[in-house]
Amino acid sequence: MKTFKKADLIISIALIILGIGFALIEKGDQAIYGYFLVGGWQLISMIVHQYYGWFTEKRSRRSFYHCTVLILIILALLSLLVPVIMLILLFILLFVAPVMALYYTGICYDEVYVKMARPLAQLK
Repeated sequence: MKTFKKADLIISIALIILGIGFALIEKGDQAIYGYFLVGGWQLISMIVHQYYGWFTEKRSRRSFYHCTVLILIILALLSLLVPVIMLILLFILLFVAPVMALYYTGICYDEVYVKMARPLAQLK
C-alpha cells in the first residue's frame, strides 16, 4: 500500500504540472486535455482506494471527496437529459476541477506523510 500511495502522490503532482504546462503551451481547445489526464488518474486512484478500503472510513476527508465526485458524476449523467444544465455544470467544473485536483493531492500527501508516518516520528 505504501508504495502505491507514494506513486499515487508523485503521479498526481506530475500530471498537474504536466497539465498546467500543456495548457500554457497549447492555449486552445486542446488545453482541456490536462483536465482529463489529472481527473482520469485521480478517478482510477479513488477506485483503487475504495476497492481496498484504504483511508475510506466514514467522515474522513477521502470519504467526503469520494461522495462529492460521485454526486458530480450522477449530476453529469442526469444533465444529459437537459443540455443547458450540462453546459452550466461544465462551466462550473472548469473552475472547480483544478481546486478539486489540488485538494485530492493534499489528501494523498496527508495519508503518505501524516497518517502512515511511524508513531515515533510524530513526537517531534
